[in-house]
Amino acid sequence: MFKFVKDHMATIDGIEIYPMISLLIFFLFFLVLFWWVFTAKKDYISEVSNFPLDNQEYE
Repeated sequence: MFKFVKDHMATIDGIEIYPMISLLIFFLFFLVLFWWVFTAKKDYISEVSNFPLDNQEYE
């Protein structure tokens, strides 16, 4: 089954760019996420981390 898919994909012109684009998107997403984690304000992180523990009703 995999051989059939592999042979079929090999006949498509320009298909080799898609794995590179996918890797680039994956890498950029985690790079931005990593940057956001280290630049986030400590007060914001503390406030958001306490949301599940708050038993107050917000109106």
